[in-house]
Amino acid sequence: MPIGSITRGTTGTNRLRRVDRWIAELPAFRRAAEALVVDLGYGASATTTLELHQRLSRVRPGVEVVGLEIDPARVALASLSARPGVRFALGGFEVPLPGGRSATVIRALNVLRQYDESEVLSAWHLMVSRLDPLGVLVEGTCNEVGRVASWVDVTAEGPRTLTVSLRLADLERPSIVAERLPKVLIHRNVPGEGVHAFLRDLDRQWQLNAALSVYGPSQRWIATAQGLAEAGWPVQGGRSRWKLGELTVLWEAVAPQGFAW
Repeated sequence: MPIGSITRGTTGTNRLRRVDRWIAELPAFRRAAEALVVDLGYGASATTTLELHQRLSRVRPGVEVVGLEIDPARVALASLSARPGVRFALGGFEVPLPGGRSATVIRALNVLRQYDESEVLSAWHLMVSRLDPLGVLVEGTCNEVGRVASWVDVTAEGPRTLTVSLRLADLERPSIVAERLPKVLIHRNVPGEGVHAFLRDLDRQWQLNAALSVYGPSQRWIATAQGLAEAGWPVQGGRSRWKLGELTVLWEAVAPQGFAW
C-alpha cells in the first residue's frame, strides 16, 4: 500500500516554476547518466508534472518524469495526459519505481505541509532511500501562485541547504516566506532558532538596501545576499541565482535546535 496521506490536491499552472528552474541546474540532475525525476504528490491534476518534464527536457531531452499519487482516482485522471517521457503511477513516500530503479531527483512540494513536524524525518529517510547514490530530494512549500517558495535539498548524508525564492516586485519583507517554510522549519521561527535569526537578518539587509530599488528589485536583492554573506551567513550561489529572487544558505545555519540526521 502507498505510504502517506491524501493531500488537498491543490495545484495550478506555473505554481512550481521556481523550484523547477532550480532543479534544472542541480549538478546531480545534469550529470546523471539517465535522469529519472519523480514528482511526488502532484495533486488533483497532471499540470505540475507535465510542466516539470517540459522544463527539465530543455536541459536533458531524454529525461523521464514519473508522477506519483496515493489517490487512485488522481492517477487514473492524470494518466490520460501521459506522453513520451512522462507517466503516472500509484505511490507515496516509498517511491515505487519499476525494475527497482532509483530516482535522480524527487520533488515533493506542498506534501509534508499537512503532516506533523515529528513525521518529517522518517518521510525524508524513506524518500532518500529511493535515490541513486548522488540523488537529491527537494522538499518544500510554496503559496498558491508560486510567488513565495522555500525548499530543502536532502541527500543520503542529510539536508544540505535551505533555499528561499520570492517574487521581488512589490516585496515588502522577505520574511513573508515564514508562512511557507518547509514543515521541518515552519514552527521554528522563534527566538533562539537559526531560521528565526536568518529571517530577521534577511529583512534587515533588505531594508538597509532599500535605496537600490531605483535600480530595480533584483539589484536590491543581490545587495541583500551580499550583505548577508558579509555578516557571516553561509550564502551559496552568486548573482546569476540571486537576480531571480533566490537565496540559498547551508543547512547547518538554520537547522532546528537538536536536529540530528
